[in-house]
Amino acid sequence: MKKVAVFGKPGSGKSTLSKVLASATGIKLHQLDSIVYKKNGELVDRKTFDKAHEDILSSESWIIDGFGPMASFNKRLELADTLIYIDLPYLTSYWLVTKRLLKGLVVKPEGWPDGSSVLKGTLESYKVLRLCPKFWNDNLMQRLEKISANKSLYVIRSVSELNSFVYENVK
Repeated sequence: MKKVAVFGKPGSGKSTLSKVLASATGIKLHQLDSIVYKKNGELVDRKTFDKAHEDILSSESWIIDGFGPMASFNKRLELADTLIYIDLPYLTSYWLVTKRLLKGLVVKPEGWPDGSSVLKGTLESYKVLRLCPKFWNDNLMQRLEKISANKSLYVIRSVSELNSFVYENVK
């Protein structure tokens, strides 16, 4: 486990898991939202993102949390030696997005870009969740199984699996 891609639907616990995993392994964590968004919450231009992403991918080890543009996601899947797909039920993801909003009224959520509106981000997360079945489906799972022949693939399907992942999988 040296190059780890952590991905899944909005509100699935990617940032929290990634932070714990980085702490347990000593591998540097790169949260995609911090390179996708400027400090004021606006999107960075694609060239800036691509350069930052390539710099991370060319390093010796990394944990990358998030999705980002499709081309960057595909590149991470190709270069990672460990894929962690958090595939919680939709109802759970909606609840976790709502919980993040409520908590975000008091403290900035885990992995949240500086300067970004938690309310605006939450509404965007709800919108993305509504569209997720078009991407996060059996076709993606088949693709992951195919490309993971020489990688470790973990699929987390419950909050209890999410909470115990690092303890059970990091030696």
